[in-house]
Amino acid sequence: MTLRLCTICARGGSKGVPGKNIRPLLGKPLIAHSIAQAKDSGLFDKVAVSSDCDEILSVAKQYGADIVIKRPEELATDGAGKLGAIRHAILEAEGEAAKEYETFVDLDATSPLRSIEDIIEAVTLLEDKKLSSVLTATPARRSPYFNILEVSQNGEVTVSKKPEQAVLSRQSSPKCYDMNASIYVWSREPFISDPSCFYKDTRLLIMPDNRSVDIDSELDFDIVEAIMKKNIHQQERSYAI
Repeated sequence: MTLRLCTICARGGSKGVPGKNIRPLLGKPLIAHSIAQAKDSGLFDKVAVSSDCDEILSVAKQYGADIVIKRPEELATDGAGKLGAIRHAILEAEGEAAKEYETFVDLDATSPLRSIEDIIEAVTLLEDKKLSSVLTATPARRSPYFNILEVSQNGEVTVSKKPEQAVLSRQSSPKCYDMNASIYVWSREPFISDPSCFYKDTRLLIMPDNRSVDIDSELDFDIVEAIMKKNIHQQERSYAI
């Protein structure tokens, strides 16, 4: 049986939405939704929450986290990347459990619209195909080949990514995807050796846009709350590419 660990990393210093990780969303703290999804999936031996904030860790424990991990200050600054925090959480959780996990899943606390089926499909894709990593994404609304622009130092305006042939509409441009910051899945060896989101065999699990809102502003919070109230986040299925 595959040993799996779920991590949920939540800093205390949000500037866009202060206190967002424990802000009430439909009657319970935001982070509690991701903890519940991880537990209800039945996939994980342990669910670990990492934070630099004692209040977040206390709430996480109250809502079912198996392991709470105090994140070092150097991994909790605005400039610190998330991969270092995830790796630290994994190693701390493995040390506490005295075992190594074969599959790691990180759920972003600010993306509660994912379904349990999304988590299961992402893990299944990684393990069945023996991949290094799987990321979730959603079809991009804008294209760097068509309507995402850059301005050079001399003021020249161009599309961000110049295609070999002229693209006359967004629909005819190469398919592009937005990382939706929802689910990240890794096999142990590549991640511990070289923490990264992207390896040569990385694959995407595509989720619909109504399950792909990442809370980074007050507007995002309102959108997520409205979608959850309408209970439409399971109307479409994800698919792998």
